[in-house]
Amino acid sequence: MTDLPRPAPEFSLPGDDGTTYSLAGLKGTPFVLFFYPRDNTSGCTKEAIGFSTLKSEFDALGVKLFGVSKDSLASHEKFRAKQGLTTGLLSDEDSDACEAFGVWQEKKMYGKTFFGIVRSTFLIDAAGQIVREWRKVKVDGHAEDVLAAARDL
Repeated sequence: MTDLPRPAPEFSLPGDDGTTYSLAGLKGTPFVLFFYPRDNTSGCTKEAIGFSTLKSEFDALGVKLFGVSKDSLASHEKFRAKQGLTTGLLSDEDSDACEAFGVWQEKKMYGKTFFGIVRSTFLIDAAGQIVREWRKVKVDGHAEDVLAAARDL
C-alpha cells in the first residue's frame, strides 16, 4: 500500500495500563503502532526493547508508542515487567485492528500454513492519517528508522 497519507482505520484496544485506546481518542496526538507476532519471542522482544530504548526521544517529539499483538493483557503485563518495557502494549485478541491494518495474513513456517501477524509499523499523524508504514519489518535498526520518520512530522 503506497497511497499515503491516508486515514488510519478506526480501532479501540485495551492497553496494559488499564486505558482503552482508539483512533478517535488519540486524535490531536501523533503516534506509532508497531504490530508484532507474540510476547516474549526473540524478535518481538528485541523490537519492543528497541522502541523502549528510544521512548524518551519519541516523547520529546510528542509521539506516543504502542505495541500491538493478539496476546492478552496479562501476557503483556508479564512481558513488560520481564523485559523492562516502557512502551504501551495493546491487546487485539479478536484481531480486529490487525485485520483493519492488513497485518493479519497467511504465513508459512516449517512447511505449515497458518494465519498470524506480519510484523508491521504505522506512523500516524495528529490528524489520524497514516503518513508512513513499514511492512514485513526487519527488527535491526527499525526503531531508529521510525524515530527518523517521526522527526519529519
